[in-house]
Order: sequence, then C-alpha cells, then structure tokens
Amino acid sequence: MRPFHFLAGVGEVVTGPELAARAVQAEQLGYYGVVVPDHLIDQLSPVVAMATVAAATSTLRVSAFVLNNDLRHPAVLAQDLASIDVLSGGRLDVAIGAGWNKPEYDAIGVPFDPARVRQARLAESITVLKGLFSGSAFSFNGDHYTITDYAAQPVPVQRPHPPFLIGGGGRRTLSLAGTEANIVGLAPRILRNGGLDAKSLTLPATREKIGWVREAAGERFASLELNIYPTSVGPVTITNDLRGEARRVVDALRSQTGTELTEEDIIDSPHVFIGSLSRLVEKFLQLREELGISSIVLGQIGDLTEVVERLAEA
Repeated sequence: MRPFHFLAGVGEVVTGPELAARAVQAEQLGYYGVVVPDHLIDQLSPVVAMATVAAATSTLRVSAFVLNNDLRHPAVLAQDLASIDVLSGGRLDVAIGAGWNKPEYDAIGVPFDPARVRQARLAESITVLKGLFSGSAFSFNGDHYTITDYAAQPVPVQRPHPPFLIGGGGRRTLSLAGTEANIVGLAPRILRNGGLDAKSLTLPATREKIGWVREAAGERFASLELNIYPTSVGPVTITNDLRGEARRVVDALRSQTGTELTEEDIIDSPHVFIGSLSRLVEKFLQLREELGISSIVLGQIGDLTEVVERLAEA
C-alpha cells in the first residue's frame, strides 16, 4: 500500500519572504508537497510561486494544481518547468489539465472550445512536453501544435521526465490520464454550462472514474498514484457536528446546482473533508484501503497538521 502524500495549497497573494516561510513550515510539518492553482484571479503566478517555494526548501515537492493547458504554449511551458526541476534538484511534478473556467477565457479573449477540442489539445501538449523534456531534437505535427527539430533546454533532472499529474472529471480526460499520467487527479465533473455536477462528488461516482482510469491504463494501473482534493462547496471543516455540517453542504449544493444529495452522500464523498480530526484520519485510511487514493490535497498549510502527523507513518 502506498504511503500518503499530503499536499498543501497556496492560493493568495503574499510577499516572497512570507511564501518562503509558509513553504518551510509545510516542509517541517511533514507535507509531501505544495501546490499552486492556475487561474487568472487574485493569486500569484504558479510558475513564479513554484520557483520561490523550491528555492526556500530542500525536500518539498512543487507543482501547480493544475496548469491550464490553454494559457501557455507547451514549448514555453517546457522551458519554465524544466528550469524549476533543475533549480529544485528534481522536485517538480507536472500537473496539467484541459482548462474549464469559461469566464477566464472570455475575460482575455481566448476561445473556449468544446471539451473534446480542449482535451485533444491537452493530449497533444503532453506529447510535446514529454518530447521536449528528452533533450533531443524533437518534431511534432498535430492539429494544434507544430514543433520542428527543436532540442529544448534546459533538460529536467528527473528522467525521462518529471512525473505528470493529469486531472479531470470526465471519461475522456481520465482515460488520457490512465495512458499518460503518473498521478491521476480525480476531479468533480464540470457540466457544459460551467456548473458543477454534484453527483460526481459522490463515492459511487469516484469509483466509476477510477474504473475509467483502470480500463485505459491496463497493466500500468498498478503503477499509478490516485489524487483527490476537497471541493470549494465543502471546504475543510473541523467539527464535532458531522451531520450538521453535512446538511449545510447538502443545502449549499442544492442552492448552487439544484441537485439533492443526502447527508450520507456528503459524509462518504471523497471530495468533502468535514468532521473531527479522528474522523478525517479514519476517512483517509478508508479512501486508501478501498479506492487506492494516497495523494491528498489538504487545503491550506496547517489546516490539517494533526492529520498529517498521525498518518505520517501509516
């Protein structure tokens, strides 16, 4: 059984010294890595923030969570990411997805293509990134990207390339993750109208997603690490009133999506981290035993420090 890899997020704008101090704190508390979201909102650039975190620490892994493929050309991204891997001594994870937040696209005039197009572009980008990470002259002629005899530099420390985390909530993206990723991010499904598919938060839906990954991965499934993270509808909440908090999340989801879930759906959901610290320890152990999930984003640094400590040797 895989050891737990707990990740802490850094989402707000802070100074360089403050970000470095938080990264050192996460490392000292036993977190496996720090992740930075990639959105055009009030936050630091993930590439710059990852470099800062890497410079302040010696063992902590760094990644975005997750890079929006449509915001950067893969050749430019390859140089940025390889540079972080070199500067960190090989502590980068490449976390990338197809993009989903339409208002960001609209705000900067980037076409928000249908999901199948964004997913096809992501698949090409991953091929390009892996090819450029090789350090050899690489050519590619796809529907979305063309690379001609380009030997990218620098070359990442990790060979043949840093681990890839591919995240998504739909079958097409998760099938791509099954064939191309080292770490699979199990995400809630986003509907065509940009809203959340509340039913995709449930335990049965997560089992179905893992089934899609398993089918696509075949024999390599055993080598994959599965990742989960809490939804913003039900942020990390430490409480002894488990059912009361579950009811609050049920009501919030009904108001936001029109979907009626039960309290049990919320309590069992891999994406809702509520309850006492002991209950959360029990939940994470259950997720690992029953679903094989061992990589978990725990919210902000320090939110669940006691959980990290209790499960450090589990």
